[in-house]
This record gives sequence, structure tokens and C-alpha cells, in this order.
Amino acid sequence: MRPRSVAARLPNAWLPGADWADRYELLVFGERMTAAEAARRALGSAPAWVQSLLALRNRLASLIGLNAAAPPAHSGLIGTFPLLHSDDREAVVGYDDRHLDFRIVVDVREGPADSQVIGMTTLVRRRNFFGRLYLAAVMPFHKAIVPTLLAGLSDRPRAAVS
Repeated sequence: MRPRSVAARLPNAWLPGADWADRYELLVFGERMTAAEAARRALGSAPAWVQSLLALRNRLASLIGLNAAAPPAHSGLIGTFPLLHSDDREAVVGYDDRHLDFRIVVDVREGPADSQVIGMTTLVRRRNFFGRLYLAAVMPFHKAIVPTLLAGLSDRPRAAVS
């Protein structure tokens, strides 16, 4: 199955004041996972082309004074993102920066038959003109990366959960 884009709802309690959001969902059969496990598998084992794009983004971001990595105050990470909340149904990662604040919410719910619906919602609060410009510049990549990360949940073997 391929992820599908669905309507994202605003406002959202995980990022009050968010002014942009999108959501993708994937139906996964024959396997049960928690939201934290889904988040670790999706965000923690990205394909090489995604890792390369994110490394390039981090290099460019550091040149213009943006966070190139997770803020050091966070001890728990999923992939490169600080873990803000985790329970069986939802895992939330993200952080705030000068240009925008973002959250990625990974959630799981029961699907038809022996399946789960795994969703990934991206929430953004743009703080200024640069935040709007940045989001516009990364949007084509975002629209390719997020479905790829979700699709990988049904393609990749289970990773060890730490």
C-alpha cells in the first residue's frame, strides 16, 4: 500500500497557532506497532537519498544561523528530532527555531480487518517572512520525503526499539 494524503486539521493541540499542516496515512496489514515504534521506524531509518537531503539542509541551515540539529536540551531523540511526547497512540517530535516551529505527530489507530492506520501529521507555525520562504523552498522535498518514510514502514524489517 502507498501512503495517501488526507486533510490535516487546524488548530492542533500539539502546536497551538500552527498556520500550516499536512497529513499522510498508511494502511499496514498483519502487524501491530505503537506510535513510538512507528515513529522510530519511519524517522530513524530513512533511505540514503533522504538522509543526504537532510544533511544538505543541515549544512545550509547552519550557514544562515538556523538549528542544524536537535537542540541539546533534549535527551530523547527519534531520528534527529527531539521526542516531546510518546504513548501507544501518539508520538510527537519537533522543536522551535527563529524562523518557524514544527511538530511531527505520528499516530496509530485500528484499521479494517487485521490492519492499523498509521498517520504522520506535520504542523508548522511560521514566525516570520523567512519561515514562509523556508517552508515554500522545502515543500517539494517534504511532499516526496514524508510518503517515502511512511511507505518504508511496510517495506522495512522491524528495527530494534530503544
